[in-house]
Amino acid sequence: MNKTLLGVAMCAAAASSAGGAEGSAAAQQITRAGTQAATTGPAEYFTGRVRVDPLFSASDTINASAAYVTFEPGARSAWHTHPAGQRLVVVSGVGLTQEWGKPVQEIRSGDVIVCPPGIKHWHGAAPTTAMTHLAVTGTVDGRNVTWMEKVSDEQYNAR
Repeated sequence: MNKTLLGVAMCAAAASSAGGAEGSAAAQQITRAGTQAATTGPAEYFTGRVRVDPLFSASDTINASAAYVTFEPGARSAWHTHPAGQRLVVVSGVGLTQEWGKPVQEIRSGDVIVCPPGIKHWHGAAPTTAMTHLAVTGTVDGRNVTWMEKVSDEQYNAR
């Protein structure tokens, strides 16, 4: 049996052994696209124009939040860390990221960036191209980020 069919069979077995949707206490929830207001990345933590489209917040059942973050050309985050780490999936455009003390890296659509807990880094768009990534960020004691100093133009342009 191929992996896809095996996965479908396992889900069906789990549903039937749990009594199906009618017998479970929880149900799926759908948050419709466009029902959550986008926010602007605050100038205190970002350089340039940044839009944050929230998807979900951390909860008792999943200790992570997610958002699409769109950086206009040249826009970037400040240096920061995450107490529980972060995963970024570039969904469009070309961007840049850097871990403290290491070279700037170019990131492209389809790339996945794993930011381990406590690692100082930044990310944003390339100088001439916008970039959007899906950010999934873990939470510890209600916190998901520690902001630090802004990335200088010299740091941003060092490649």
